Amino acid sequence: MELRHLRYFVAVAEELHFGRAAKRLHICQQPLSQQIRNLEKELEVQLFNRTKRTVRLTSAGAVFLEEARKILKQTKQAVESAQNASRGQTGFLSVGFNTLALASVLPKIVPQFRNLYPDINLSLNELQNQDLLEALLSDRIDVAFLHPPVEHKNIAIETIHSENYALVLPETHPLLTPYPAPISLRSLAKESFIFLQRSLDPKFYDLLIHTCHEAGFSPRIVQEATSQQTIVALVAMQIGVAFLPESLNILGRSGAIYIRAIEPTPEVKIAIAWRLNDKRVILQSFIKLVKKIYSL
Repeated sequence: MELRHLRYFVAVAEELHFGRAAKRLHICQQPLSQQIRNLEKELEVQLFNRTKRTVRLTSAGAVFLEEARKILKQTKQAVESAQNASRGQTGFLSVGFNTLALASVLPKIVPQFRNLYPDINLSLNELQNQDLLEALLSDRIDVAFLHPPVEHKNIAIETIHSENYALVLPETHPLLTPYPAPISLRSLAKESFIFLQRSLDPKFYDLLIHTCHEAGFSPRIVQEATSQQTIVALVAMQIGVAFLPESLNILGRSGAIYIRAIEPTPEVKIAIAWRLNDKRVILQSFIKLVKKIYSL
């Protein structure tokens, strides 16, 4: 039995007329009648009661019609699913990101992607920046948003966003009165500082130390945290002050204020990275959208 036999049967069953069914199928009536007889012979079941004037389904034919419709519907869905997958409209995509990417670029990218590709299962995975490259190389994620540079022969990378570090102070800090305004780093020379653990981001840890040195002092680091969220919470508890990228003000912790420094602060960038050998349409569609959003 072939799918065309089911289509022929359903057409006759719905039209209850071989002539009309043949016209609907764009075939001649005689071959259609022969195909139905062959189907009945193969099934060893009579599907239609025929007279010179009427064609009616038998009870067995009525049951077979219901099942045939289900099979044809499932087949159509399977074809559409395969076609959509080949066009990158369905499937699974695993996205890795660091905290800054979550605050800065993903709010622009994810809603647009989900709107364009609602049938793609998008898995979002927050990781420490130093773990993202390893996750990408080991196929645990398909694409990553991380801090450049990344130098690996199997990885493609495009910088899409940059911003500067801001200062984070307790909202009751005297330097914020009468109203918050950019302040000089020199005014923080005697403050206690909260830094992200150096092992988590050595480059920026050292850059922030250097920034303080350029302002004429060495920061007194009283606490090292394992996440930016923890840093904001500690600032709100008045443990000290901190440097964090400007976009992280989205964390919105009550008791902590983000404010710009008068002097230059380090620039932090976000890049999109993916495996060069991954040519899947679904991934390329994602990369294409990101490049469009950021005019690359």
